[in-house]
Amino acid sequence: MRIVVAITAASGAIYARQLLDALIESQEIERVAVIYSSNARAVVAHEGIEIPRSAKIEEYDNENLFASPASGSARWDAMVVVPSSVGTIGRVAAGVSQSLIERAADVMLKERRRLIFVVRETPYSLIHLRNMTTLTEAGAVILPATPSFYSHPQNIESLCQTVTERVTAMLGLEGKRYEWGE
Repeated sequence: MRIVVAITAASGAIYARQLLDALIESQEIERVAVIYSSNARAVVAHEGIEIPRSAKIEEYDNENLFASPASGSARWDAMVVVPSSVGTIGRVAAGVSQSLIERAADVMLKERRRLIFVVRETPYSLIHLRNMTTLTEAGAVILPATPSFYSHPQNIESLCQTVTERVTAMLGLEGKRYEWGE
């Protein structure tokens, strides 16, 4: 599989790091495109998160609309926006493609490929909810960064992992994850 990972300036860079770690480790993943929004690196640094590097990862400039994730013929299998700002959600829901993140998301929708938004915002306004409804109706998955407590996580890392495991499950990847009743 070939996955696009977009990191926006929403809080929650730990989710991006955990997802990239999982994708790098997965035998099912051939290639990962990483795209940062204009302020994402500042948020990642502020939160003290180190984003992994790997030979599987190719980084693309968010201003480069000629990059391969901007084209349906490039055959990226899925895209995860993690963490996703509600601003990104609003622009994609409105069909605005002024950056590579927005265009790549638009490509996923038009090509009927998996598009997951790991939303990091609370509370939601009516505008946020309507934009998320629009994207859901268009085929995207809205996966709020809402950790679960069923597995009795003992620290922030394992608490956040409950969200990351939901993302990898939505991508159809094999892996260890909590199952009800364990």
